[in-house]
This record gives sequence, structure tokens and C-alpha cells, in this order.
Amino acid sequence: MRNTKLVSLEEAIRRSGLKDGMTISFHHHFRGGDKVVNMVVDKLAEMGFKNLHLAASSLSDVHAPLIEHIKNGVITKISTSGLRGTLADAISRGLMEEPVVFRSHGGRGSAIANGEIKIDVAFLGASASDELGNACGVPRSENAKSICGSLGYALPDARYASHVVVLTDDLVPYPNLPSGIRAADVESVVVVDSVGDSSKISAGAIRDSKNPRDILLAKSAAKVVINSGLFQDGFSIQTGTGGASLAVVKYIREEMINRGIKASFALGGITAHMVKLHEEGLIGTLIDVQSFDKVAAENIAKDPSHVEVSAVEYASGQHLGSATHALDIVILSALEVDTDFNVNVLVGSDGIIRGAIGGHQDTAADSALSIIVCPLLRGRIPCVVPHVTTLITPGKSVDVVVTEYGVAVNPGRPEVRDRLVAAGVHVVDIQDLAKKAESIIGTPDPLPFGDKVVGVVMNRDGSVLDKIYNIK
Repeated sequence: MRNTKLVSLEEAIRRSGLKDGMTISFHHHFRGGDKVVNMVVDKLAEMGFKNLHLAASSLSDVHAPLIEHIKNGVITKISTSGLRGTLADAISRGLMEEPVVFRSHGGRGSAIANGEIKIDVAFLGASASDELGNACGVPRSENAKSICGSLGYALPDARYASHVVVLTDDLVPYPNLPSGIRAADVESVVVVDSVGDSSKISAGAIRDSKNPRDILLAKSAAKVVINSGLFQDGFSIQTGTGGASLAVVKYIREEMINRGIKASFALGGITAHMVKLHEEGLIGTLIDVQSFDKVAAENIAKDPSHVEVSAVEYASGQHLGSATHALDIVILSALEVDTDFNVNVLVGSDGIIRGAIGGHQDTAADSALSIIVCPLLRGRIPCVVPHVTTLITPGKSVDVVVTEYGVAVNPGRPEVRDRLVAAGVHVVDIQDLAKKAESIIGTPDPLPFGDKVVGVVMNRDGSVLDKIYNIK
């Protein structure tokens, strides 16, 4: 009998054996264009499910409809890397009885692999799938409706979930190979009108900035990279989200050409800038856990040196084979950095959750050099502060902080400081940066936090780093 896996969404849910109180999971490779989470949870609500744990790799403003499902008791627990938009605002103000558990991408991968997160049913959107469930994030037919590239954050779910449902808007002939999600791991395949709007993958924090301040920060960060002592033939690099962080690659390109230097690999969320350097022969391999734009998503389909990896292979602190252990330089953004080099990328200056841990903790901890790029101020908001609002990445993992008022180096890295000073980089004390910010905008009033814990921040080793309290 053929096609036994091809069913409706409702039938896939019935076959899965899902019961009240179980854990369901999703990935966020379509980012702001995702349609799977809302579609599935709407159906679960219609079918009468209650008390479910939603374990997503990340959630964004497109998932605002979850607010009603939380109020109605369909979703009572959430695990994620990030929250944004109306949903994040409501949770920050105490919407949920149980606090949201925040993990890094590597931490989530580890928790799934070691059973700390036990996924009962994974609902995984794919740009193409065959009838048996070989699925991927790249189009495979003329009728393709979506593209997201790497499915790295979905791969642990596909491997370890008790039951896997693939949703696709492009059913292609068997065998749909090569594919990250393999048929042996899939129980049901559901064909839907659309799994996601690909045009929204690069929205939000992922942007190619033309802001003069971002350009200044990117050029300063590039100077740090070039004079770090690690800028040698065969070095490796990753850039995080944020305009200045992403733009650094453009400014090291010319120096790579001048010196005849090539990078062995680029890691993480891959962008068009990385693809360009790769196609020019300046980067050997692209190790892609999440394609950050359409150029990267299209390239992974055709280039054998552009490879998809799971979140575990990417950044798990509990798996010594993860790629971050071989990473030389990472350039990351921040909402806040404090005078102990601790970083906050999750909670805004108003106490509202508005970001994601992502791979921040993972790459900062494992890389040979972690560089944080952030302005001293955002409007009237200080970014270098005495104490971060919420601890996400411990200061012991942070080596350099780049601002438009100078570069601060962690006292634990004196050799880096000496190299930068010798190269004419404007090196300053991080205490002086905090004082400078305060002299410009004064001391902000304390945030009106309540006594209800709305979020728990996990370190990548499974320990609790911090708690987030409700904002009044």
C-alpha cells in the first residue's frame, strides 16, 4: 500500500497519540514568515487539547495568536530561545502561570539529545517533501512556494521526537534527496497551502544596515579581527544578528585579499555576504545551521561546500564534536553589556522580553575570540551599564566589546589588548564606557519589576543563569 503517510493535519495529530500535557515542538527557520505554529496550535485547540508544552526553537511577533491559546489553557508551558512582539509583551507582563524556559540553540539541542526536553510530537515545516517524509528547506519543483534553506534547528526534533509530522507546501516525487529530515524519522506527511512566507526570513534583527553608526562599528570590529592575532590563513568566523555584526565580513574581505588569507569555514546563520566570500574562494566551507536570507537558502541547494548541520552539531556544549569548538572568531551583538563583560540579548531596557539567546552563549564560550559589537547608547538608552538587566552570556566568555567610543578588552585577555594597542586601536576601560554613558543620559530609574517569575534563563550546561520577573 502506498502513501500511508500522506494524511490531513487532523489525522496526523490523531495518529501521533498526542494527549493533554504532552510536549509539541516547532522550528523557526521561516522566522517572521512562519505559518506552521499558528496553524497547528489552532487545530489542536479546535480538537480540544489542553495543558500542552510548546517547545519551539524560537518564537516571534507572528505568533501573537498564541496569546489566546495560552489564556484558554491549550498552551500552559513554553520552552524557546527567544520571544518577540505582542506575545513577548504579554508574557513579560505575567500572562503565563509557568515561566518560559529560555535556552541557547546549542543548549536546546543538548536538552533534546539528552532527554531533558522529551518531545512527544514534532511538527516540522519543510519547503519540499516526498510522500515518505524525506524533507528539506529548499524548493525541488517548479511549483515550489517557499524556501528557508538549512533546517538545522529542526534536525534534533526529527531525530529524537517520539512522533514526527512533516508539513509541506511542495510534495515532490520520491526520493527527495539529499534531505536533512529523513523518511525513517517521519511518521506523517501533511500537505498544506503554505508553510511560510520566505520574504520575511531576513526581517527584524537580520538586516544589511546602511546606518552610519553601524558602519563605523563594523569597521572598528573589523580592525579588531585583523589585529587579533587570529587573522591568519585558515581562520574561522561567525557573525551574529544585528547590522554592525553582519557587516564586519564586508570590511575584512579587502584585507583577506591583500594578505592572501582564506578562511577555512564560516559558521552559524549564513548570509549573502558569507556566500559571496565563499564564491570568491575566500571561505572554504559554509557550515549552515540557519540560512539568514534567500541568497544563502538558494546556495545551500546547489553547493556541496555549503552544508546543513543540526543544532547539536553546531553548538552543543555537551558534544565535543560540535562546530563551535573549532571556531576562532565570533562577532556578536548585544542589548546591554556591563562592566563585568556580562551580556544581555533578551530583555529590553524597559523590562520587556524582545530578543533571543540564539547561539550567543555557545559561540562566546567556545570561540578563541568573542567580540561584542554595540553602540554606547541607543537613543536615550545606555548599552554599556553597571549591571545587565538579565544575564544571558557570562562575562568570562566575552573578550572584546566594540563601541563607537572605543574598544574595551576583558582583563583576562591582556595579549589581545597589547596587540590592539600596538595596532593603534582606541582601547578604553569598560568602566569608563559605562561612566561616559551615564554622563550623557544620567542614571536610569529602576525598572518596575514585580515578584512573579515569567522567564528562566538556562546556561548551555543546563544550569540556571538568571530569572526574568514580570514588568508592572
